[in-house]
Amino acid sequence: MMFRPRESHDLKLLKTSLSILPHPARLRWLHDVFDNSIAIAEFEGSTSELRFESIVTLEHFETTLPKYPIEEYANNYPFRYSSADTPNLYRALAHNYPNEYVRSWAEQFLDPSGIIGTMDLLRSMTHGIRKQFQYVRRSKKGIQSPDETIQTGQGTCRDFAVLMMEATRSLGIAARFVSGYILIPGNDSSVTGGGSTHAWMQAFLPGAGWIDFDPTNSIVGNRNLIRVAVAWSPENILPLWGTFTGHSNDFLDMKVTVNVADAGDHPSH
Repeated sequence: MMFRPRESHDLKLLKTSLSILPHPARLRWLHDVFDNSIAIAEFEGSTSELRFESIVTLEHFETTLPKYPIEEYANNYPFRYSSADTPNLYRALAHNYPNEYVRSWAEQFLDPSGIIGTMDLLRSMTHGIRKQFQYVRRSKKGIQSPDETIQTGQGTCRDFAVLMMEATRSLGIAARFVSGYILIPGNDSSVTGGGSTHAWMQAFLPGAGWIDFDPTNSIVGNRNLIRVAVAWSPENILPLWGTFTGHSNDFLDMKVTVNVADAGDHPSH
């Protein structure tokens, strides 16, 4: 299970609870290679229903900035990461899919002069995905390839996150996948991704670090975004997975509901 948000300078956990029915015979917690918090439950006996309920109260500090403190050499694209950063960003620059079509798609956001502000480039791509593609909710597991998203013109939040992640990598900008939750202020119909887990990506910019980009909602920065897990690719941060012993037709259905609410005058959401 990956339900517990990642604590940081912009997110403070105040209270957490995890209820599991039936009660597991064993429950343990660990940190994976990305320092994500994982709970592993083991069960004995049989049951007709398996239920997980995670409730979290937290303080969320918005870090959307008009100008990120990017190192001067990386202010404009193209740039090269320093020799100190490059080895640590190797997996964040590696492609998970063929990048021929993705690279061609990404080049529309470049300036014909050959130089563009790095944040201008990433903002344009974030907004471009929102404008060019239609969001569709899909319960089917797995991720579309970036090529499929480009060709069909539609996808889920995780598809858009993977598209932008692969597009920025094709331009030599390090990126990683993020899974978490999104607050929809006042049931704002213009914000997409509520009611289930949400996905977006982060790009690493020297001087500013990992910056959140949500192409589904054209969000730059962590506004309304609650990180739970990060990884180089989405299959490493599934919110819930596991195995059971029984017949193949024993599994009938799975329902997921995520509710993120603002606590009014209290600064947590």
